[in-house]
Amino acid sequence: MKSPICEMLGIEFPLLAFSHCRDVVAAVSRAGGMGVFGAVNLPPNRLREELTWIDQHCGGKPYGVDLIVPNKIEGKSSEFSRDALLAAVPQAHKDFADGVLKQHGIDPGDLDEDRQRSVGFARNMRADGAANSLEVAFEFPIRLIANALGVPPALMLEMGKRHNVPVAALVGAKEHAVAQVQAGVDILVVAGGEAGGHCGEVSTLVLIPEVHRALKAMGATTPILAAGGIVTGEQMAAAMAMGASGAWCGSVWLTTAEAETSPTIKQKMLAASSRDTVRSRSRTGKHSRQLRSPWTDAWEQKDAPTPLPMPLQSFVSEPALRRINKLAEIGHEGAGQLATYWVGQGVGLMNQAMSCAQVVQQFREDFLDARERLIGLLEE
Repeated sequence: MKSPICEMLGIEFPLLAFSHCRDVVAAVSRAGGMGVFGAVNLPPNRLREELTWIDQHCGGKPYGVDLIVPNKIEGKSSEFSRDALLAAVPQAHKDFADGVLKQHGIDPGDLDEDRQRSVGFARNMRADGAANSLEVAFEFPIRLIANALGVPPALMLEMGKRHNVPVAALVGAKEHAVAQVQAGVDILVVAGGEAGGHCGEVSTLVLIPEVHRALKAMGATTPILAAGGIVTGEQMAAAMAMGASGAWCGSVWLTTAEAETSPTIKQKMLAASSRDTVRSRSRTGKHSRQLRSPWTDAWEQKDAPTPLPMPLQSFVSEPALRRINKLAEIGHEGAGQLATYWVGQGVGLMNQAMSCAQVVQQFREDFLDARERLIGLLEE
């Protein structure tokens, strides 16, 4: 395709797959798109292991890495302290999470040990921790480095230029897009509120042309990747008609054969409608879209504590959700009800399990069908 994204990244089809699963990343790259590995949860040694595997299984095709280095995060201005972060989590929040588990027949036990193991990702979201991940990432022939939740740290921009690797940034508002371009990013991932995970409030249908027009007005040629609820080639074509140069998708890969999501979550997603997601702070402390379940509902009750700022809320939610997922996989009824995962409103269109290669091919076919429909409207 004649897309700036294809030219910039050296790919056949401008479809990028964000995933925490190395199998998805490699499979999408082999299929002609580009896999982007979500690395925020991994310490440097594990990141090196995963990227080594991806490099060996992507067939020599381009792949990228995504980090989360928020501009705003609890404790960012002070020296990293595991004990201080854990001590900042109120007992009331831990008790509330335990209570939700008990209401669904789950013994919460002692989750503090699991919380200790969860602190590592908080270091990765700081500039100093991200620097370690960046050093590892650039040991490999990556073709993209991306940052979410703010302007990329100066080191990421500098290393991208030094290694001739484009730097992408995720945005959910027009003013954020302008700030990212002024900071020097190479690609904008413009994510509407339909997106899974962290997202803003403006819909994709409005946000893409809004950002495109703003960039045009400032004379910028920074390419846009459309994101947010996009799970079909028709949607991709619509976004590109509005000014995008390709699509960035995360949710659509979650029900594939290669995905890291559990069988319970996959089945819930395949059965879900577009109304079965909720935008909530209950998981990370920032608004993120996920499957609605009694877990998310509990945090919206009047007696629920206010979610903590990132990353503290994750120390409450992630250990509990890991216990939920383990029990759900052995048939625990209450755990199955509570189980949730990040996913966008496009889940209502994700009703058939496929491989990653099949998803890429379906995107291609649906894109071409949409193109033919548009051309047909212009023919006499």
